[in-house]
Parts: sequence; structure tokens; C-alpha cells
Amino acid sequence: MTALRQQMIDDLVLRGLCANTQEAYLRVVTRLAAFYGRSPDRISEREIQTYLLHLYREKGFSHSTCNVAVAGLRFFYHVTLRRRSTSFVIPAAREPSKLPEILTREELTRLFSRTARLKHRALLLTTYAAGLRVSEVVALQGSDIDAERGVLRVRQGKGARDRMTLLSPRLLEALRTYWRHERPAPPWLFPSRDRRGHLCAGAAKHLYAKAKQRAGIEKTGGLHALRHTFATHLLEAGVDLYTLQRLLGHKSLRSTAHYLHVLRPAAGAARIVPEPLDFLPR
Repeated sequence: MTALRQQMIDDLVLRGLCANTQEAYLRVVTRLAAFYGRSPDRISEREIQTYLLHLYREKGFSHSTCNVAVAGLRFFYHVTLRRRSTSFVIPAAREPSKLPEILTREELTRLFSRTARLKHRALLLTTYAAGLRVSEVVALQGSDIDAERGVLRVRQGKGARDRMTLLSPRLLEALRTYWRHERPAPPWLFPSRDRRGHLCAGAAKHLYAKAKQRAGIEKTGGLHALRHTFATHLLEAGVDLYTLQRLLGHKSLRSTAHYLHVLRPAAGAARIVPEPLDFLPR
């Protein structure tokens, strides 16, 4: 390992960035260096911009992937190399504004009922009923279930923040059934196949895609659609934005307000937070 790479790793750790972000930032700098065949501290601003255009135009990287590359390169040059923030400009790609596709209650019922394995069904139910990101649901531990208080603890979610979210009686019942039948390897609620760690995000996304196919759901979007659906259904039931912001773990209320655009015209006006699984027929 070079001294420059070690310095970047130290900077990433000191600033408290999560492991996935650290890996992504290191990867983009490593690929930049490999692209030009020399140390990244000897690569010019013009060459960086040429490389980003290469990723977007020739490699076909999405806007969001290019934005991650931009963030990683900015971190390296501004933090690790301590160059002034105005020493070069990398225009960040703007993600096209698209409304997420929300699953209907009937589609959710088909999705859950046609998921054969208890483990897979429990994971999908938890993702929807608690409004979790894929990285959050796969990393859940048995100790995160607080049955007495009716809450689910999310450890080190996006932005390295802990939070509490909903644990409905129906979700608790489903998790207990799953636990009795499959006895997942502690501490993980959803362990990997070799039981040495938790299920990886890619496996969770794959099982959602297969379940969606079996349920005949043709809407676009991956596992994150269940989180979008959770938020939209709660808003339609009258839950206020501030409560939803806390449940979703959003740092900014603007992120939560995005879901106002996908509400049906006649949303409910409940005065308490309902349980998402109670929306579905038993």
C-alpha cells in the first residue's frame, strides 16, 4: 500500500465516513490512477474532466455513479492532498428528476404471498414495514428488535446515524415465525448463506427481483421501491412530514417532502402513525 493511499484511508476514517463510502471513494481514485498509469497526485484538472466524460459517454455510467466519482475525487484532492477547493472544478452531473414507482396494496400482497422462503419473506416485509434501505435491512441484528417498546433500531444508517423506526405487531409476528423455523446465526437477523456474516445487499436485491417476477409486477425499480412505498402510504394515511423524516432517517426535510409529489389526490388524515402492514389483507 502506498503512503498516499494510506493517507486517504486515514482521512476517510477520521471524518467518520461509512465503510461503503470509503470503499467507493478509494475505488474511484484507484481507477483514475490506472486509467492514466500514474499516481493520482500527478494528474491534472483537465485530465480529470476528460476521465469523467469517459465514464459518462463511453462507459455509460449513470448520473448517480458519476456523482459518486466526483465526490470521491473532490475528497482526495481537497482533503488528502489539501489543495484549495477552487484549484479545479469538476461539474457534478445532475440526476434526472424522476418520481419513484409506488407499489399498490394489492401488488404488495402478491409480492409477500408469493415469496416462498420464510427468510426472504421476512426480509421483504421488514424493508416495507420499517421503511429501510437495503444496507440497513441486511445489517439488522436480533438485538435491534425491541418488542416491548414496539420499535426497530437501525444502527449506523446513512450518514452514520442511529435511529428508531416502526415495529408493528404483524411484523413482529412474522419475524418470530421466521426465527422459530430458521434459527438465523447470531448476531445477524438475516445471515449470509455461509453464516459468517450478514446477507449482502446484492443478494437482497436479487431476491426482490425474483419475488417481483413471480408476483407479476412489471413496475420499474428495485428493492428501494419498498421504502418509497412505505413513505407514500404513511403520508396518504395522514402522517406528518416531521414524523416521517425521523422514521426514514432523512437529514433534510426536503428529502422527505419529495414524497408529496407521488401522493394520491385524496390522502387520509389519520391522527396517529398507522402500521404499514395493517394496510394489507391478512
